[in-house]
Amino acid sequence: MALATLSIDIQQVVRGEHRDVFRVLGMHRVSIAGELRLVVRAFLPGADSATVVDADGGDAQEMERVHPDGFFELVLPPGTHPFPYRLRVTEGDGSVAEEADPYSFAPTIADFDLYLIGEGTHLRLWDVLGAHPDEMDGVAGTRFGVWAPGARRVSVVGDFNRWDGRRHVMRFHPGAGVWEMFVPGAGEGTPYKYEIQGAHGGTFLKADPVAFHAEHNPATASIVHDLRGWEWSDAEWMERRRTDDCYRKPMAVYEVHAGSWMRVPEEENRPLTYRELAHRLGDYVVEMGFTHVEFLPLSEHPYDPSWGYQVTGYFAPTSRFGNPDDLRYLIDHLHALGIGVIIDWVPAHFPKDAHGLRRFDGTALYEHEDPRQGEHPDWGTLIFNFGRNEVRNFLVANALYWLEEYHVDGLRVDAVASMLYLDYSRQPGQWIPNPLGGRENLDAIHFLQQVNGTVRDRQPGALMIAEESTAWPGVTQRPELGGLGFHLKWNMGWMNDFLRFAEEDPVYRKYHFNLITFSLMYAFSERFVLPFSHDEVVHLKGSLLDKMPGDTWQKFANLRCALAFMWGHPGKKLLFMGCEIGQWREWSEGRSLDWHLLEDPMHAGMQRFMRDLNALYRRERAFWETDFSYEGFRWIDFRDVEQSVLTFLRRGAGSGEELVFGFNFTPIPRHQYRVGVPYAGAWREVLNSDAEAYGGSNLGNLGRVETEPVPAHGCDQSIRLTLPPLGAVVLKHEPAN
Repeated sequence: MALATLSIDIQQVVRGEHRDVFRVLGMHRVSIAGELRLVVRAFLPGADSATVVDADGGDAQEMERVHPDGFFELVLPPGTHPFPYRLRVTEGDGSVAEEADPYSFAPTIADFDLYLIGEGTHLRLWDVLGAHPDEMDGVAGTRFGVWAPGARRVSVVGDFNRWDGRRHVMRFHPGAGVWEMFVPGAGEGTPYKYEIQGAHGGTFLKADPVAFHAEHNPATASIVHDLRGWEWSDAEWMERRRTDDCYRKPMAVYEVHAGSWMRVPEEENRPLTYRELAHRLGDYVVEMGFTHVEFLPLSEHPYDPSWGYQVTGYFAPTSRFGNPDDLRYLIDHLHALGIGVIIDWVPAHFPKDAHGLRRFDGTALYEHEDPRQGEHPDWGTLIFNFGRNEVRNFLVANALYWLEEYHVDGLRVDAVASMLYLDYSRQPGQWIPNPLGGRENLDAIHFLQQVNGTVRDRQPGALMIAEESTAWPGVTQRPELGGLGFHLKWNMGWMNDFLRFAEEDPVYRKYHFNLITFSLMYAFSERFVLPFSHDEVVHLKGSLLDKMPGDTWQKFANLRCALAFMWGHPGKKLLFMGCEIGQWREWSEGRSLDWHLLEDPMHAGMQRFMRDLNALYRRERAFWETDFSYEGFRWIDFRDVEQSVLTFLRRGAGSGEELVFGFNFTPIPRHQYRVGVPYAGAWREVLNSDAEAYGGSNLGNLGRVETEPVPAHGCDQSIRLTLPPLGAVVLKHEPAN
C-alpha cells in the first residue's frame, strides 16, 4: 500500500469515516519497497503504547505509533508467516490489558445467509443478526450483525470501547446491506448500541433492531443475551399443539396487561416479575378456568402509556419484568399448568423514538419516505414499508421468533384494518392509491398472507389472530384460497353492537333487539373470537360493570347476564382482566386491579359466577365444538322483543350435546315462560346467573324442569321456565335411565 494511500486511510480511520476498516486494520500482507511484508495495524484511541503478542508463545513486539490519536503499526521481519496474536495495550492511565484484535477475525456471517438476507427470505434472521455470544478461534466474545444498507459507517459501541465509534467499525457486505463483526471479550449482559454514520451525514446511536434484551426504560441500550441458555420442559405441550384442532377446542382467553394485573404495594407499588406472574397469575387462571392468557405486547417499548403498542425492540421481551429467560420461565410454567399463551404483536406501525427504527441508517429504511404512505395520522407513528422484501423478512422472522424461541402459542395481530387500507384515517389528498387505483394496500395484503402462510407451514398449531374491525372478506380464509390466512378474527361488530344494547335502559331494549340478533347473520362468515378487551374499559369509556344500567344490584345482574350471553354465543371468547371481579374503576396501566373489592360479597359473587361459567363452558362440548357452523346453533325464539327475552340452542358434534339458553334482559321475572325443546324428559338447570351464590335473587327452576307434550317453536315438546330478572339460565337434557 503506497504511503500516500495509507496516510489517507489512516486519516479516515481516525476520523471514523473509513468505509472498509478491515482492509486497513488487523494483519495484512503489503508491498513495502517492492517486497511483500506482514504488517499489523491497530487504532487504539487513548493508548500510550501497544504490543503485538504471539498467541502461540512467540515474541512480543512493540508497535510504532504512526498517528498521535492512537494509530499503531508493526512491520514484521521479511519471511514472517501469519500467526495468531493478541494486542497488549497500555492505556493513558497506566493500566495494561491484553486482548484479541477484533480485526483479526474472519466474517461471522456465511455467504448463503447473506444471500437469503439480501433476497428477503431468511426465516431465522435472528440467528445471524443481533448479538450472539460465541467463540471464534478459541476466543470468547460476541458476534454482532445489523442491516443498514444506506449507512456510511456502522460501529458497535459499549463500555468495552468507552462508547467510541471509531474503535469497533464493522465489516460491510454491500450485496445484503449487512454490517457484522466479532468483538472479543463482549459477553452476556453487555450493554451496546450501534453508532451509525448516516447516508446523508450525521452520526447517531441506535438500539439493535434484533436485540434479544434491552435496558429498562428510560435507558435505551441493547443488552447481549445468549438465547441458548434455556432448557424447556414443555415438549409434550408443543407436540400436542402441532396436532390439536383449535377450532374444536374450548378457548376462553384471559387478556392481561402484565404491569398492572397485580402490584406489590409494600415495595413501592412495583409490578410483578415474570417469575412471580408465573405462579400467581398461573394459579389464578387455573382457578378461574380460562384456557389461555393473552398478554398485551411484551416486546420492549419506551413509553408505559402506550401499553406496549409502540415497539422499539421487536425481538426483546420488555425488561420491566425481568430478563428473557424469566419470560421463558413464565411461559414454560403456564404450559405446565395447561394454559396457552398468546401475545399481542404489532407489525402495523412503530414509534419515532430516536433510538428505534426511524430512519435507521439515515434513510427511510423500515418506513416509507412519503408521509402519505409512511406515517400514521392518529398515533403519530410510522408505517412499515411492506413492499420492501427485507422489511417483510424482518417481520415474518419476528413472528416465527416468538413462536419458536419463546414457545408462544399464538399472535394476536394489532390494528390489521390500518394495514389493509391506504386511506385509513386519512382525508382525500392525504393518501396515494395503489397501482390499480384502489384504496387497498396490496403490499400489506401480500405481507399478511406471507406471514400467516409461513406460520401455518413452520409452526402448525400456532394461532394467528386478527384484530380487524371492518368487513374485509376472507380474513380467516387460507392464503392459497385468496384469504389473508388468519386462524381467528376478533368480532368487533358483535362487541360494539352488544355493548350498545347492554348499555340501554332495559325499558328501551326492546327497540334495539336487532343489536343482539344481527350478529347471527354473519357469525359463520369468519372464524370469530368474541372480545371484551382492554380497549373497552379505558379513555373514559368506563369499566364493563359501570357501563351497565341501573342500581348496583342491577349492574351486577346485567353483567352476569351479558357474560352468559357472550359465552353462549358462537365463537371463541376473550375477557380483559378485572371484568371477572366487577372492577368499578376503568383500567389504568399505572395501577393494580382493585383486588380488595373481593371483600364485598357482590364482587366475590361475580368472580364465582365467572369461575362456574368457565367450568361449565369447558365441560360442555355444545359451547365450543361447532363454533363456526350453523350446525352448532339454532334460534328457539328471537322475536319476543316485547318481553326482551331471547332463547337459542347450542349443540356439539354428537347427539345429546344440546344446551338450551334463555335470557331475560329486563328486571321483570318471567314465569311459566314456554320454550320448545328437541327432547322429551327432564332438563336440568346447569347455570343460573341469578343464583344467590352469585349475588342474585335466587329465582330459578329448582334445578330441573320436565317437558310437556305442548308444541312450541317448531318442537313437539316444550318446557315452562322461570326466567329471573336480568338473568340467564342454561339447561341440559337428562337422558332417561
